[in-house]
Amino acid sequence: MRSICVVGTGYVGLTTGVCFADLGNTVTCVEINQEKLELLRSGKAPIYEPGLEELLERNMRAGRLRFTDDYAVALESAELVFITVGTPMGPDGAADLSQVEAAAASIGRHLTRNAIIIDKSTVPVGTGDMVFEIIRAHTRPDVRFSVVSNPEFLREGSALSDFFKPDRIVLGSTDRAAAEAVAELHAPLGAPVIITDLRTAEMIKYASNAFLATRISFINEIAQICEKLGADVKEVARGMGADRRIGPHFLDAGVGYGGSCFPKDVLALHHMAASAGCHPQLLQAVMDINQSARDRFVEKVATLLGDLNGKCVGVLGLSFKPNTDDMREAPSVDIIRALLRNGARIKAYDPVAMERAAEMIPEITFCRTAYDVAKEADALLIITEWNEFKQLDWEKIKRFMNQPVVLDGRNIYEPAEMAARGFVYWGVGRNGQPTLAIQGEDVLR
Repeated sequence: MRSICVVGTGYVGLTTGVCFADLGNTVTCVEINQEKLELLRSGKAPIYEPGLEELLERNMRAGRLRFTDDYAVALESAELVFITVGTPMGPDGAADLSQVEAAAASIGRHLTRNAIIIDKSTVPVGTGDMVFEIIRAHTRPDVRFSVVSNPEFLREGSALSDFFKPDRIVLGSTDRAAAEAVAELHAPLGAPVIITDLRTAEMIKYASNAFLATRISFINEIAQICEKLGADVKEVARGMGADRRIGPHFLDAGVGYGGSCFPKDVLALHHMAASAGCHPQLLQAVMDINQSARDRFVEKVATLLGDLNGKCVGVLGLSFKPNTDDMREAPSVDIIRALLRNGARIKAYDPVAMERAAEMIPEITFCRTAYDVAKEADALLIITEWNEFKQLDWEKIKRFMNQPVVLDGRNIYEPAEMAARGFVYWGVGRNGQPTLAIQGEDVLR
């Protein structure tokens, strides 16, 4: 059992703290936002993540997990200190490190015993060196500490599974003994451990996310070509993914990637590269293609409905992916705002993200169910592939809609099946033009 301090209780920090507590460690999490702190102390999670709140409550009852806003209390007995604060995009695309800097300074001022400081936030290459200098400038000369980079690879919606069953543990430090101590902390997970230097570990996280984003943008570009040439991108992806050199993951065409990681990490890596005198043309293309996937989806709506002014458009799914309420860089926001600018009226439903969505796009109407969204809609858009959207009662939906038009931004349904149900259906990269419900009949009124 180790004594751990976790600074920050966002997705990464809260998952890290709760899971290490569940492994039998004593964990104190630092949260300076008072409203959030009181919520956590009551045993409630401020974010939606399947299974997290149950684990939170269990470890608090067991006395292994507590929350405070006092660094002195949190660091009093801590052997390992995780920095998990946010690193949002700055105005120039670079990562904003102000929260990391503030956390490092506070740790330095309150650290009274030897400890290992672990950067778990996604930070630009060189941040570990900066954190070391900040802490050294603020801490007592008799306190010894080392800095280890331990980038996280948690996916929202499956964060607990990713923590307990990781593909690998990446650790970087100039102090091999410190890195090995952090490796020992992770030993119960049974995952391969990669130990390298600080800067390489920091780059591994950015390179990993940029590569996954590249795969998504690649398949979206292939989808656009498929539409022009009459091929089916789902079958193309299936054929590609069967090649062991390629694999099937992150080859789902749609309306692009979003969330708290891929957009800001690709942009931050682009900024780092450009600042270092490199020419990150592939990264620029990845970002351009991602935006164009959203723009083309809006164009499809306009193609099917014509003048959007006054048209009622229903949206199913708002969060950037299923099983999370995270709206950061969600494709739905760009798509909805573009439709609003063209005069459309928007009704929307999401199983968990509507409260957060209302803060960003308050001008739309939020509904209680997918069927409420369909009522008097001129078109229905599927933006997030929540499971509950995969087996809807389409006969019921068809009766509710002004006209049976469906644009599937996640290719949940098969074009031929939707046509057989009487819908004008358009997916992403599925054999060109939309599948018409009734040949020879003017379905669109």
